[in-house]
This record gives sequence, C-alpha cells and structure tokens, in this order.
Amino acid sequence: MILIIALSILFLDQFAKLLATKNLLLNQSVPLIKGIFHLTLIHNRGAAFGILKNQTLLFIFISVFAVILIYFVLWNNKYKRFSFYNISLSFILAGALGNLIDRLRLGYVIDFLDFRIWPVFNVADSAITIGAILLGYSILKNTETTTQKAEQDVSGNL
Repeated sequence: MILIIALSILFLDQFAKLLATKNLLLNQSVPLIKGIFHLTLIHNRGAAFGILKNQTLLFIFISVFAVILIYFVLWNNKYKRFSFYNISLSFILAGALGNLIDRLRLGYVIDFLDFRIWPVFNVADSAITIGAILLGYSILKNTETTTQKAEQDVSGNL
C-alpha cells in the first residue's frame, strides 16, 4: 500500500508538470482565482524558495541520498505498512523522486502552483511538506506514547 501511495503521488506530480509545461509559457501567470491562486510556470534551479541556485549536482546528490535512506527505512518497516510513520515517508519519497526526475531530466524543477503570498511550488513540494508534517506528528505521538508507558511503569513500580 505504501508503494501505491508513493507511485500515485509521483504520477500526479509528473502529470501535473507535463500539463503545466504544455499549457503555459515560461513565466506566464494565469489567474484561477484572481490575486489569490494562479498557475505560473517557472524553472526552479534552486531548492525551496529558490535558495542555492544552480547547485543542481548538490541537489541531485542530496535527493539520491534521501531516496535511498527512505527506501531502506521503509523496507525495514515492511511489517508496519499502515503506520503514520511509513505513510509520511512515502509522501516524502514521492516528492523527492518527483523533483529528482526533473533535475536529472531537465536540470531544474518545474514549479507552477502560485498562491501569490508564497513562492511558486509543485505537487512534489506539497508531498514533501505534508510528509514532513505527518512525520513530525508520528514522532511526537510515538514519543508521547513511549513517555506515558514509561511513566506508568515507574508509577506502577512505586
């Protein structure tokens, strides 16, 4: 199931980027909700918010490392398929792969979702963000549960 989630997000990301490149000119902005949400095609040669522009090899290396690391973590957790932890990692994996494909194929990442108050982003960026939030929640929930169990053990032994 985790693989299906990751592949679905990856497909959605690549398909949305294909539609954006086929229907928009570079730097063209088409308002869907004027002043709030536009489709704006840009080529992002940096990381989040365009920082570290033209460091493509660095981003490829980091992405490959992240993909390999997440794959091994998911593989080692294969018996806990439906945990928040694994679902969050599948979102991050799909996002990392989506942007990695762009960097390897084009040398930049295709961004097109523009809320005007935030830098332009894409489906892969959204997946990474959602995955990171779910991962944080999963870790905090697990830490809280572990702490409660430890407190119960301590109070039970008094």
